[in-house]
Amino acid sequence: MPHKIRIAIVGAGETGAPLLEQLLSADFVKVIGIADLNPDAPGIVLARSRGVKTYSDFMELARMGEDIDIFIDVTGVHKVRDALRHYMQESDNHHTVIMHELIAVLLLSLSKGELVQIKHGDLDY
Repeated sequence: MPHKIRIAIVGAGETGAPLLEQLLSADFVKVIGIADLNPDAPGIVLARSRGVKTYSDFMELARMGEDIDIFIDVTGVHKVRDALRHYMQESDNHHTVIMHELIAVLLLSLSKGELVQIKHGDLDY
């Protein structure tokens, strides 16, 4: 079988949960794990029910380094994005791509056929 795209998600709420659901339905994707501070977030509950590892600290996922192809940040929190960028630079990880929340919104919107609204108003990169 060909290589699967290995994905980690930080943020398991309104955007992360439906994104996780779509990713789990793709046989060419392996979700390595999902992180959220809220242990009862919808995406965490879904992940547990589907056997995906869950984390309260997203840096545990980041430390997996090049075992992750795409790190999807759907938190809308600048400190999370900055910490991920800094860690990737410090660890000399030139493999893993950090995917911005706006791209996740685009993908969810394409599959739904209309623009998906999210609660995070500020999507600056």
